[in-house]
Amino acid sequence: MAKRDYYEVLGVGKSATPDEIKKAYRKMAIKYHPDKNPGDKDAEEKFKEAAEAYDVLSNPEKRQRYDQFGHAGVGGAAGGPGGFSAGGFSMEDIFSQFGDIFGGHFGSAFGGFGGGRQGRGARVQKGSDIRIRVKFSLKEVMHGVEKKVKINKLVQCPQCSGKGAVSDADVVTCDTCHGTGVVSKVVQTMFGQMQSQGVCPKCNGEGKIIVKPCPRCGGQGLVKESEEISFKIPAGVAQGMQLTVQGKGNAAKSGGINGDLLVVVEEEPDKELQRDGNDLIYSLFISVPDAILGTSAEIPAVDGKLRIKIEPGTQSGKVLRLRGKGIPDINGYGTGDLLVYVQVWIPKHLSASEKAEIEKLRGSSGFAPQPTREDRNFFDRIKQMFS
Repeated sequence: MAKRDYYEVLGVGKSATPDEIKKAYRKMAIKYHPDKNPGDKDAEEKFKEAAEAYDVLSNPEKRQRYDQFGHAGVGGAAGGPGGFSAGGFSMEDIFSQFGDIFGGHFGSAFGGFGGGRQGRGARVQKGSDIRIRVKFSLKEVMHGVEKKVKINKLVQCPQCSGKGAVSDADVVTCDTCHGTGVVSKVVQTMFGQMQSQGVCPKCNGEGKIIVKPCPRCGGQGLVKESEEISFKIPAGVAQGMQLTVQGKGNAAKSGGINGDLLVVVEEEPDKELQRDGNDLIYSLFISVPDAILGTSAEIPAVDGKLRIKIEPGTQSGKVLRLRGKGIPDINGYGTGDLLVYVQVWIPKHLSASEKAEIEKLRGSSGFAPQPTREDRNFFDRIKQMFS
């Protein structure tokens, strides 16, 4: 099913301010919160849909890409594990990322979700993202491609299964915060006594302490390993665009959510074709006789060669447009064109006999300039080129 427009999901306009977006999301999240709609799958999906929309529109960089490229610009070209998707949020994702929307844990508005979520120690951690730059040829951009990359990343320690301890018995509840991950203290102020909370200094907010660390990971629960990752790039991507492979970033401590792999597109310059948006441009040089008499010429295209006709009397600067021979739009809005920019080559060095032949034509009426309005106006030719 096609994704709905994120602005439509939150019920805001495209000019909405960050505060308006946050307010709209809070309203939707309260309305469709699972604790308010127990067992309602439709409400749960709308709850996740609102979180996905807020994740994009609350981030200036993601919002800019979304406004420019639509869902594909923020990874919405394909879903599923290992695919490009801005969605796919689980409840744990939402509660861990957007808990501060309600001034505390996300579930606190309705007494918690899934058996209560009190204290920092209960919050799900997310691993860090990994950003890589991958080069793509013009042909790969034209048709889309499946790529494989090998990266070094943090994964759960295979020896302790991510616990960080030799055995389960070597993980004990922190005796300072009693497993909550936070400590409270009372301070005296000019307004009287005030209570504040902070991360437990003994367990660093984990709520647990490792008595006997795993010898392989040193108690971190994570180790560095290389992994080969496959992913698909949709047709029509552009230089600088960033696509997301969900869950292929660094692993999180304590069995949290994996980060994402962020793939930044780098286009390799083509030797003959220049890209301008979804259009391709090729400069074709022809001789003076060919421009006068007409000819046919072979030109490069992404998928091979094309033969085009050059009409007699073709002027330098003429633009020939080959419809649909450019790059497909990443959002599916058609395909660009191949623009052939014809330039008549004027020789700089001639033999004596060649000069004599040209001299005979100097006074010929057929060679006297008779420019049309289009020939006179340079800006009209530029306009024609990009119209």
